[in-house]
Amino acid sequence: MSDDTPATQTLQVYPAAQFRATEGVAEGDAITFADDLVLDDIYQFAEGAERLAMVVMPTDEPTHFVVHDGSQRGTIGNDLYLDCCVTLIVPDSTTIEALVFVEVEDGEVADTYVLPLATPVPDTDYRLVGVDRHAATRRLSESACVSFTRGTHITLASGQQRVVEDLVVGDRVLTRDDGPQKVRWIGQTTLRAVGAFAPVVIKKGALFNDHDLVLSPDHRIFVYQRKDTLGAGRAEVLIKVRHLINNDTVFQRDGGFVDYFQLLFDEHQIVYAEGIAAESLLIDTRTRGALPDDISANRHRERQHNLYEVTESLVSAPDLVALLRRASSS
Repeated sequence: MSDDTPATQTLQVYPAAQFRATEGVAEGDAITFADDLVLDDIYQFAEGAERLAMVVMPTDEPTHFVVHDGSQRGTIGNDLYLDCCVTLIVPDSTTIEALVFVEVEDGEVADTYVLPLATPVPDTDYRLVGVDRHAATRRLSESACVSFTRGTHITLASGQQRVVEDLVVGDRVLTRDDGPQKVRWIGQTTLRAVGAFAPVVIKKGALFNDHDLVLSPDHRIFVYQRKDTLGAGRAEVLIKVRHLINNDTVFQRDGGFVDYFQLLFDEHQIVYAEGIAAESLLIDTRTRGALPDDISANRHRERQHNLYEVTESLVSAPDLVALLRRASSS
């Protein structure tokens, strides 16, 4: 495994058995890998279908993972492969995409999973209209790219606050670890704000922020605990904003479209967005596929930041936001 390979990653998947063909050639069968899929078959999610967290360790290959924690799904040590991206259309002509993963044990298929890139709806017909192996890597990369949304104020080295869409390559931004650093690349994508791409809103004041902070779901914010309230064994922690959702002061904004901006530096950095410390884009095996060729050829050396990320078991408090407010201010 190379030195740009990240630590564990959590995939929010549905077991394939919860997404079965109700009409067509494969009627009664669960969704499967690309070679066995038939266009125009109709699928539905089972009533009560529930996303499960599969914790995996990426490898040097962007489509290959190893199951790291099988507490919810998968067997530790099994290989997991990103097989394809499928395109589905619902009766109102809306299209959604989903990623299909295949778990392999001793050379045999152990299970198959689907990761919809939109919020699934039960009792709805999903007609299979496209299967693409090549798009899968890019779509997974896009979902892994931590992003700021249009209107987010970023702190420059001068102390000036500038909205992210007005930043240009070469601007000097204040970073927590290395002081003023030049922006090397800025990415922009406009996506449907659904499912894995729906942004998370941290409302004004929730974490002492002066304005709402809106980030991609897996964007990690940095918190310094004056007291180790989380039980992380260290004062400095990185927490994915989706773990903060309490449907009050922090919620996911699902619907419409969202303009996402990615900030890249020579090294992975912690910057300040609306006064909250938040990470910049990390070049690694997950995100490389979403970057231009001249940028993806670079890599970020291993830094301590990945060691700061808290485990899933430590973020199950009823209101993690209130806990973090106390931890960072007491």
